[in-house]
Amino acid sequence: MSLFRCKSLSQKLCFYHWIDWRKLCSYVPPDIQKGLSASQRASTNFLSVDNNKPVDKEYIRNFSIIAHVDHGKSTLADRLLQFTGTIAPEKFRDQYLDNMDIERERGITIKMRATRLWYRSKDGSCYLLNLIDTPGHVDFSYEVSRSLAAVEGCLLVVDASQGVQAQTIANVDLALENNLEIVPVLNKVDLATAEPDKVCQEISQVIGIDASRAVRASAKFGIGVEEILEEIVHLIPPPQGQVDAPLQALIFDSYFDPYRGVVVFIRVRNGEIRTGMKVKFMATGVEHVVEQVGILTPDEVVRTSGVLSCGEVGFIKAGIKSLHDAPVGDTITGCDNPTQSPLKGYKPAKSMVFCGLYPADSSVLFENLRSALEKLSLNDSSISFQPESSSVLGKGFRVGFLGMLHMEVVKERLKREYELELLTSAPSVVYKFRNLKGEYFMESNPSKIPNDARHFEEPYVKLDIVCPDQYNGTILDLCQNHRASLEDMRYVSKGRILLKFLIPLAEVLTNFYDQVKSRTRGFGSMDYEFHSYRSSDLVKLDIAVAGDVVEGLSCVVHRDQAYSKGKEIIEKLKKYIPRHQFKVVLQAMISAKVIASDFIQPLRKDVLAKCYGGDVSRKKKLLERQKEGKEKLRQLGKVRLSPEAFAAVVAQKF
Repeated sequence: MSLFRCKSLSQKLCFYHWIDWRKLCSYVPPDIQKGLSASQRASTNFLSVDNNKPVDKEYIRNFSIIAHVDHGKSTLADRLLQFTGTIAPEKFRDQYLDNMDIERERGITIKMRATRLWYRSKDGSCYLLNLIDTPGHVDFSYEVSRSLAAVEGCLLVVDASQGVQAQTIANVDLALENNLEIVPVLNKVDLATAEPDKVCQEISQVIGIDASRAVRASAKFGIGVEEILEEIVHLIPPPQGQVDAPLQALIFDSYFDPYRGVVVFIRVRNGEIRTGMKVKFMATGVEHVVEQVGILTPDEVVRTSGVLSCGEVGFIKAGIKSLHDAPVGDTITGCDNPTQSPLKGYKPAKSMVFCGLYPADSSVLFENLRSALEKLSLNDSSISFQPESSSVLGKGFRVGFLGMLHMEVVKERLKREYELELLTSAPSVVYKFRNLKGEYFMESNPSKIPNDARHFEEPYVKLDIVCPDQYNGTILDLCQNHRASLEDMRYVSKGRILLKFLIPLAEVLTNFYDQVKSRTRGFGSMDYEFHSYRSSDLVKLDIAVAGDVVEGLSCVVHRDQAYSKGKEIIEKLKKYIPRHQFKVVLQAMISAKVIASDFIQPLRKDVLAKCYGGDVSRKKKLLERQKEGKEKLRQLGKVRLSPEAFAAVVAQKF
C-alpha cells in the first residue's frame, strides 16, 4: 500500500505501524465477496445480513460509551464502526458519529447518536450491537442519562495516562443508577506515559469496579478493538422483554424534519411496532398512525418489512406536526392492545444557568426566534425558555441551560441552523428570596428582584476536583476565594488527589474551570452537580446610567464583592458610552444607595474663543451660561445604551 494513496490520517497511521487498513476496518468489497468460499467469509467480520428482518433479542446487545472529555471515546467509536465493516473506507471520516460542524470544530461530542453494528463473535454467532454514543462534558450529562436509560450496559473508557477523572466518577454513578453492566477499557496504552496497572488500581479503589480484566486498548491504532467487542458480547446481557406483550417503546431522542414532521428515535422494550399501526403517546394522550419504521446504520434506513421488534433501536415517522406531541422520555403503546403502565422515562432536566436571548437585528421577527427555540428544544429537551422584554434589547426570551458550555453551543446552533444573530444578557442562576411580608419567591432575572428583597438563598453544588497533589495548595486557595468549603480530601492513587467542595453555583459560572486548568497546568479536572439551596449574604446590585437603571446589567452578588463588581462594570461602561452634550453619571447601587460612581465628561464648545482680552467677569459670565445649559440638558437628556455597547460590556464582564 502506497502512503500517497492513503486518504485519511488513520490510513497513514496504519501505514507507519504496518497495520493492514482493510483488516482494521474489515470491509470486503462486493466483487471480492463473490469469489470467497463460505469458510473464507466466516474468517472476516463482514456479515451479509438482512437489516429488514427483526433480530432475536438473545443476539442483541445494547450499550453506550461513557468517558471523561478527551479520553478517546469518539475515536473508539470510529474503530468499532471500521472493525465491524459498518462504514466503508471511502466514506469514513474521523469523529464519524459527530455530525454537527460545531462538534467537529471543538472536538467534543454534544449530541448523542445511535447506530447498529454487526459482529461475528469467536464462537461463530452473529450479534447485533446497538451503540448509543454519548457526550463527555459535564454540561451534557443529561444526554448521557437519556442514553443510559435505553441500554443494558456501557463501556467505561479511561485514559491510561491520565487515570480516573472527575467526570469519570459522575458517569459511573449514572450507570450504577440504571443498574447497567460496566465494562472497563483502558485507552491510549500506546503512549509512553501510560500506566495501565496504576489506573486499574485507581478504578478499583475510587469507583469500586473490578478492573483486573479491563481491556487494554489504543483506539488510535485499533489495538484491542476485537477484545472489546468480545467483552460486549459476553458480559453485557441481552435485552429483557417479550415480543408477544403489549407495545412499550421508550422515546430517547427526536428532531423536527420540515417535510416529514417529528422523527422519533425509540428503544422497543416490549412487543412490536409496525407500519400502519395506530399508536398512542402516553404522556400527551395523542394518537398517530405510523407511516415509516426504520433503523440507524447510523444513517436512517427505512425497513421494507416495516417492523421493529423487542430489544431493537430505531426510528418512526408518523406525520407528527406538533412539537409537543412526542416528548423525550414518553412511552409509545398500541391503541388496539395498550400497555397498562408507562416506562419509567426520564427525570426532567433542571436548568442551572439562565440568560436572556434577543435578536441582534431589529428586522428579525420575535416569532422567528420563538419558532427556532421550539424546534431546537425538540432536539435538545434540556432547554427551557419563556418570553421577556428589555428596555435596551427589546423583546426576547429568558432561556435556561445546563451550564456555560451548553449556553455557548445553543447560541452557536441558533446562529448556524436558523441564521439568527443574537445578543445575550449576563448569565445568572435561580435565587430564592423573601420580601418584607415574609413571602418567599424564586427568580432567575436579577432585574425583576424587588429592592426590598431579604434573606437570599442561592444554589450550591457538590464540586469534585481531581489533580496532582502538588497543586493541592493552589486549588484550595482558588476555592476559598470563590466561597467554597472543603468537604473531603483523599488520594485516588499515588500523587493524585480528589478534593470535594460545596460551592455556590454562581461562582462556577464565570471562568472557574479555566482557572482550575491554569493553576494545575492542564492536569486538573472538575465535575459538579446540584446539592441544595443555602442562605448567603447576597445583595441586588443595580447599574444606573444618567439616573436610569439598566435592567440587563443588574446582578446578585455577595455583599463583600458588591463594591468591586460595581466599580468594574462602571469602568467598562465608560469605554463604550460615547460623550454627550451633558455630563453622564454612572452609578452602582444597592437598594437605591450609591456605593460606586463615575462620570463621562460632556462635549464642550470653546465659548471663550471669541474673547480677545477684556475683563475676566465677561469670561465667567459665558462659562456660567454654558454650565446652566449643560445642567438643563442633563435634566432633560436621556442616554440610550446601544445593543453593541451592552453586548461588549457583558462579554467583558462575564
